[in-house]
Amino acid sequence: MTTRSPRIEFAVGAFLLLALASLLVLALASTNGSFGFGGDRYEITARFTNLGPLRANAPVKVGGVTIGQVAAIELDPVRLDSVVTLSIDKRYDQLPGDTSAAILTSGLLGESYVGLAPGGDPLPLQPGDEIFLTQPSVDLMQLVGRYMFSGGGDNGGAADDAAAEQPTDEPASDVPPYLQ
Repeated sequence: MTTRSPRIEFAVGAFLLLALASLLVLALASTNGSFGFGGDRYEITARFTNLGPLRANAPVKVGGVTIGQVAAIELDPVRLDSVVTLSIDKRYDQLPGDTSAAILTSGLLGESYVGLAPGGDPLPLQPGDEIFLTQPSVDLMQLVGRYMFSGGGDNGGAADDAAAEQPTDEPASDVPPYLQ
């Protein structure tokens, strides 16, 4: 029977403790340090007509600084718009009552997040309040489609063509209308 060295057993034990500690740090970092306990947060809601790729746990930012996350996304069965519940850190409990919310994207193809723009109302938002000034997500594919199929820079359309074909009683002149 072979005897084990206490140094090897100590090294293996230390390695296992280090691995467990690193897994704990990774788990803490992936949950933004909350582990699902929302005691230090308060919730407000916002309604949007188009969420785009916004998902639960997306960040909520003010001026690029993360102050919370999206707690839940639901559909209002009466108004048929999306109700987004925002979980905001208690340190930021003085957001003005006229704060606006927009769904933004980090870069061209980055993650979606809710961007808040504080207003000037002296009364702060209270837990359970709703943000009424909202801007929905911009659909990039729809914008590209509109640009591609709009005919380039000439957006006059059929109305301008019909007006150009209407006969007038005035004689044709080479002088532009703004000089007449």
